[in-house]
Amino acid sequence: MFNKLVTVFRIPELRRKILLTLILLAVYRMGFSIPLPFIDQDQLAALQAKSQGDSNDPTGRVLQVVSLFSASSLSNATIFGLGIMPYISASIIFQLLGSVYPPLEKLQKEGESGRRKITEWTRYATVLICIGQSYFWIKQLSSGSLTGQKLIMTEYDWWLYYMLGTVVMTAGTIFLMWIGEQIDAYGIGNGISLLIMAGILAQMPGAGYDLLQPAFKNGIALGSEMGIDTLLLLTLLFAGVIAWVVFITQGQRRIPIQSQKHVRGRRSAGGQRQSLPLRVNQAGVMPIIFASSLLMFPYFIFNYLQQVFPNIGVLQELNAAFGGQGFIYNLLYVVLIYFFCYFWTAITFNPKDMAENLKDYGSFIPGYRPGARTANHLEAVMVRITYVGAAFLALVAIIPAIISSYLGVPPMAASFYGGTGLLIVVSVVLDLVQKIDSHLVMRNYPGLLDAEN
Repeated sequence: MFNKLVTVFRIPELRRKILLTLILLAVYRMGFSIPLPFIDQDQLAALQAKSQGDSNDPTGRVLQVVSLFSASSLSNATIFGLGIMPYISASIIFQLLGSVYPPLEKLQKEGESGRRKITEWTRYATVLICIGQSYFWIKQLSSGSLTGQKLIMTEYDWWLYYMLGTVVMTAGTIFLMWIGEQIDAYGIGNGISLLIMAGILAQMPGAGYDLLQPAFKNGIALGSEMGIDTLLLLTLLFAGVIAWVVFITQGQRRIPIQSQKHVRGRRSAGGQRQSLPLRVNQAGVMPIIFASSLLMFPYFIFNYLQQVFPNIGVLQELNAAFGGQGFIYNLLYVVLIYFFCYFWTAITFNPKDMAENLKDYGSFIPGYRPGARTANHLEAVMVRITYVGAAFLALVAIIPAIISSYLGVPPMAASFYGGTGLLIVVSVVLDLVQKIDSHLVMRNYPGLLDAEN
């Protein structure tokens, strides 16, 4: 493996791509050290420390979920506070519209020119989303309705500085979008995915410190709060979850395909047997992102209503239920993951188009006639394997709640060392390794994952 890594950096083009990617990711991380100038950073740091120390604080958990999926740092109020989530939201909106709005669907099928046009519209939509989200967040810091206290300095608490902060945070997200596009064009890997992965990895040391802090104080004796038995169990669980995520992420259902024979003169071509791979986890991490984002809205709504009507006990219970990791929250989480798994698969996987493409290329699935019968078979197979993929995502999503409840692990450590964060990191690393392998194979070198001869 060491020789293969050395080979990677011996190829000039691949070395330049990797170094450029690392430099851009370093620039991305440096932006989180530049705070907004009119925010009371001392008060914000004290509030953040209190939130991290209180495992029952729902606001801190909601901000951690936002930071996880957006590669952002809202809790630090920096110029990159919004992260890359506005761009992801705009991309998802146009992808969804492409399946229901015929002119946009036609534009998607025009090839490179259509893709450039949709990318341009996505950038414009990102700016609009950034303006709305950044202004809302600054108003929340000013009013203190979310954090419980005002975090904007008194001398800067007026609309001109609200506009200034909105412009700065919007520019920060646009700069991150530009970094992602530069990685796509001149670096290696998917730029947006690498930004999200870098944001998750940057928070893992803090999560690890929270996990090991009881062991530093009380020792690691058997039966202690974080003893050697608990650490060993967490280590085995961590390795098992990684192996399981890799197995399901790479899992495929291969459907046999037979190509028709073509006789040209005295020679016959075709007639080969191949396979059509269908991924078990066709939707990726999108259902978890959708479900987590959707479950944030009830918390903000009930939190606001609880402040307006503080004496209504039902609102307090609902606010605690959606801000925590209890049974109701996890049950709705699993239901929404199943729903969005089938929803996203129905959008991204079109069995009719796939059946028509097989027919045009002169291929067919043995036992099924080309056309409608083939499309129905593909749809039935995808429905069955999507159920397995949804069960996998649902279990991965609630692993942090199980670990936190039964092993006494801090929620932040549980969320980053087992669950969605781990799923995103493993998926991005696998994609990155595949892209590096393609460069190596193209130059007749063995891939990183190839067995040693």
